[in-house]
Amino acid sequence: MKNRLYQPFLRDVKVTDGFWKQKMDINQKNTLPIQYKQCLETGRIDALKLKWKEGMQNKPHIFWDSDIGKWIEAAAYSLVNYPDNSIEEKIDYIIELIDKAQMPDGYFNSYFQSCDIEGRWKNLRDNHELYCAGHLIEGAVAYFYATGKVKFLRIVEKFADHIASQFGREEVKRRGYCGHEEIELALIKLFRVTNNKKYLNLAKYFVDERGSLPYYFDIEAKDRGEDPKKFWANSYEYCQAHLPVRQQKKVVGHAVRAMYLYCAMTDLAVETDDKQLLNACKILWNDLVTKKMHVTGGIGQTHANEGFTTDYDLPNESAYLETCASIGLFLWAYRMFNASLDSKYSNIMELALYNGIASGVSIDGKRFLYGNPLAVHPGFNGNGQYCGENFHYQRSDWFSCACCPPNIARLYASLPSYIYSLSKDALFLHIYTDSELMFKLAEKTIQIIQKTKMPWEGRILIQIIPETELYFKFYLRIPDWAGKFSIKINGKKAKILESKEVPGYIKISKQWKKGDNIELSIEMPIIQLEAHPAARQNCGKIAIKRGPFIYCLEEIDNGKNLNDICLLRKSQFTAKKIRDKKIGNFIAIFANSIKRSEKKWKNKLYSKEPSTLEKRKVMAIPYAFWGNRKAGEMITWIRAE
Repeated sequence: MKNRLYQPFLRDVKVTDGFWKQKMDINQKNTLPIQYKQCLETGRIDALKLKWKEGMQNKPHIFWDSDIGKWIEAAAYSLVNYPDNSIEEKIDYIIELIDKAQMPDGYFNSYFQSCDIEGRWKNLRDNHELYCAGHLIEGAVAYFYATGKVKFLRIVEKFADHIASQFGREEVKRRGYCGHEEIELALIKLFRVTNNKKYLNLAKYFVDERGSLPYYFDIEAKDRGEDPKKFWANSYEYCQAHLPVRQQKKVVGHAVRAMYLYCAMTDLAVETDDKQLLNACKILWNDLVTKKMHVTGGIGQTHANEGFTTDYDLPNESAYLETCASIGLFLWAYRMFNASLDSKYSNIMELALYNGIASGVSIDGKRFLYGNPLAVHPGFNGNGQYCGENFHYQRSDWFSCACCPPNIARLYASLPSYIYSLSKDALFLHIYTDSELMFKLAEKTIQIIQKTKMPWEGRILIQIIPETELYFKFYLRIPDWAGKFSIKINGKKAKILESKEVPGYIKISKQWKKGDNIELSIEMPIIQLEAHPAARQNCGKIAIKRGPFIYCLEEIDNGKNLNDICLLRKSQFTAKKIRDKKIGNFIAIFANSIKRSEKKWKNKLYSKEPSTLEKRKVMAIPYAFWGNRKAGEMITWIRAE
């Protein structure tokens, strides 16, 4: 594909300080050990020994192997920047278990080998075999990149070869594909590390075959003696298998499955120069971000299908917004930028990262959210269901379906590699954070050093240190939330020219030499966002944004009955540095509001007399930080005059 962009190797980028360094440190220190312990205590690791027998407790589950694969991937990426012999030994121990358990034909799945070997490959719609295989492949690729060790890579190559022998359009093969997409993008990763086109072709088959008639899920259901019409989800929209992917115009079904499919479609479009497939991705993207995405970058509005509903249905208290789905959106956005060169993708990548993803793990890295609602009220869970007056929706230590904790761990561990994109003659900067990049252009090594207090302050200092004088193009993203901005090059104010070929980025083309530097200054105004008039749940309300953060109100700062607060839109909104013992240092936003007095409401539910209005100042905190202090109410969309 013309002007193809590449993701830097993780080992070539280091986050050196600031907001994301703290997150990565905590991820390595707290999150990864906790997750390994949970995998051990819940039986996920012991299941790899294939010793479970009927009548024993802790029966393996069909998706347990995926949790193992994601934890290995997270731990492997972490090893790049945080060498740790104990973590490496744990990974090697798990690999030994998988190696011993793998069948001679290459098949591996701890559930089916222990519980239902005759059932393998007979229910692709529901049973996650290919999904689990995909996450093991991703883990193996990551571990190879991190350590150079090939054992796990050889295991998954053998597994992928077995899968290739089972699926395809040849007469002797099954014309199937997975109910939960993941194998597709994993096979492309395996192709990129092995250069074996068999894996790219298999990924292409899985993408192209999806949604073809006759439906494979109907065929396999009949083979099992089941009526396909009794599929619990009622429609193959649930797993994006209702139409061939190039014919799909609307984002439907299970949100995580959709994102993983779209990631694979984008990768495949790039690898095969398939413009039709990329155009299908662009159509789906536009449907998602203009009609179905929440203000935090959260996606998948309802628990019912862990996915999408109708256009402009954007609930708050019952919003599902799975952490994994926001991670999937981030991964897809990065791929779409690299394929299409437009800041509308990297802006959403940033939005999801700082909000829909960051809310999914506690400040200390020890507790997790599966769903990320935009409002909570004591007594009700994240699905809007009543759970008792003493119930508080909050983060959990773990989940029986534990896809989200290791998913966020692997993203945080690999985050440095998403800060930039590279091409043969250009560098693209997406995420502003203290970091160092080493890369090569024209066989010359170049170092880029970022220093900034982002995401709190909009001043970014960038040093360019080439091995020798070298010409290349440097593109800097101007976020969609930015106010006025300016650039200095080597201390002199420069004329700002937004790139025509890369909308939303400033292009600086010059002969770079040692000592060159850029100073980018971006104003960070407090923005009041409104939702589309058809978004019925948020009419007459605003969301507050500053920099990449969406803000929310919590009961601990503003008292009860948050929904009765009405912001005075014309009053001054002010940003102030705050120190909180649980959250740490951050910038809060203060605003004037009115709220009804509660004095006259004793022993009354309704009143014909107008209420007395009281003025009060409210404090908003970044949505990413909610639920780290005292439990209570929380709202993101706030009534306004």
